[in-house]
Amino acid sequence: MLRKHKGIIQVGQNKGKLRKGFKYTGQKTKTGLPIIKECKKNKKKIKIKILNGGNTTNVIITHNAGFFSNCSIRLNSIINNININNKLPKVVDCSQQYSWYKNNKNKNKDITFHYFEHYDNIHDIDIKYPIKYHQTLQYSEYSKLDYNNINPLIKKYFSLSKNIDNIKKSIENKYNLDYKNICVLFYRGNDKNRETIICKYEEYLIYANSILRNNPKIKFLIQSDESEFITFMLNKFPKNSFYFKDEIRHINKQDDTVDKIMRHLNYKFSQYYLAITIIMSKCKYIICGSGNCSIWIMLYRGNSNNVIQFLNGKWYNNINF
Repeated sequence: MLRKHKGIIQVGQNKGKLRKGFKYTGQKTKTGLPIIKECKKNKKKIKIKILNGGNTTNVIITHNAGFFSNCSIRLNSIINNININNKLPKVVDCSQQYSWYKNNKNKNKDITFHYFEHYDNIHDIDIKYPIKYHQTLQYSEYSKLDYNNINPLIKKYFSLSKNIDNIKKSIENKYNLDYKNICVLFYRGNDKNRETIICKYEEYLIYANSILRNNPKIKFLIQSDESEFITFMLNKFPKNSFYFKDEIRHINKQDDTVDKIMRHLNYKFSQYYLAITIIMSKCKYIICGSGNCSIWIMLYRGNSNNVIQFLNGKWYNNINF
């Protein structure tokens, strides 16, 4: 039987091996198991340039990875700059970001504002500093985030573009969404096991059924990149669950990601996914794991109220019935 430990990969071709950042100490526990220790982490250095000219401070970000990884680094860079200079940067240049999501038509263009309203169009923002945030907080308790100081920056730099807002409204109308009676079951699976422990599907049921008992009108919005999770939950809640059939991509459980397998569709579906992230953030209840996708649901929600989070083998319940 595979040992359950946050340092051991639980699924995929590397199942049973240590995750990056963990090591065996050479000692054993009282029960005879090898002791696994997490190596000291050096906070990842973000590629960010600050150019000062007169009263102008420019931030240039070149990090490229998954969509919300890009967003996390972008937010991290902006906050670092604010904390250093005690004011908003004049220019935030993300033209070299989001390259995974550029199609042939856009490969040499800045697509940042295909997703987000330009920050110069967002006014009346009250910024307080210092602001506590680092991109590694994706693997932390979301109830402890510095929402009061982060929220204005989400509005300033990550408000939806008109195009994404229209996509969101289209999905809301298509599925007749009633936010006050929806519980999100969000499961980021597949290659996420390289970074953190992923729980079993059945663990979601414990909390989902508890919510259902207290709110019989609840419908479950199932969102996942793992096909088996979607099927599992649809079978468990056949009369009161749904998923966005035409707007998401999902694959059979494997050590990979939809962004790499279906790269040619990234531009289109990244727009859907951003809209869906906002939709998830507006639902009454959320059950989720931990990672960049999950923390951005929280950042758009602006709080962790009515959220149940799985983190490093433990559940954190922030629902009061």
